[in-house]
Amino acid sequence: MIEFLGNILVSIARAIDFALDIEASISRMLRSARWVTGSDAILGVPPGHRILSPAAQRALAEAEQRHPIRL
Repeated sequence: MIEFLGNILVSIARAIDFALDIEASISRMLRSARWVTGSDAILGVPPGHRILSPAAQRALAEAEQRHPIRL
């Protein structure tokens, strides 16, 4: 009985190790792909929101009057 439980614990440990090996392999593969393609480069993000033109502000105000937001 103890051998049976020991075998079950060993099987569970091997399954966990196998899953962690797969996860590590996928992580390494994704990191390599980002390095090769250069997609890990930092992109500049413009600060703040864009200011709407007067025509866009009027259109937005008209749309809000037609369909008021109800909370």
